[in-house]
Amino acid sequence: MGDLKKFISSDIIRGHIDTIILRLLREHDRYGYQIFKLIIERSGGQYELKEPSMYASLRRLEQQGAIESYWGNEETQGGRRRYYKILPAGELLYQNNRTEWEFAKTIIEMLI
Repeated sequence: MGDLKKFISSDIIRGHIDTIILRLLREHDRYGYQIFKLIIERSGGQYELKEPSMYASLRRLEQQGAIESYWGNEETQGGRRRYYKILPAGELLYQNNRTEWEFAKTIIEMLI
C-alpha cells in the first residue's frame, strides 16, 4: 500500500509543480538545486521532485514570462549558479493557480 500512496501523491502533485516553484520564488530568488532541496524539506521528505521535471517547469515558466533567470555573482565551489526570480506575470499566475487549487480542494473534499 505504501508504494501506491507514493504513486498517487506524485501523480497528484505533478500537475502543481509550476505553482509550487512559483511559491518558493515568491519568498526569494533561488537556484535550481536549492528549489529541489526545499521541496524535499518542506514535504517532510514525502515528495522528491525529479530534477528533469523541475528544470522543464522552470523553462516553461520562463518562456511564459512568469519568471526570469540570471547568473549569480558568487564564485564559490564549482561554477556560477543560475538563479530564478518571479515576475509580476508569475505572481498573477501563482494567485490564479492558488485560487483554482482552493476551489478544486473544496469540491473534492465535498465529494470524497
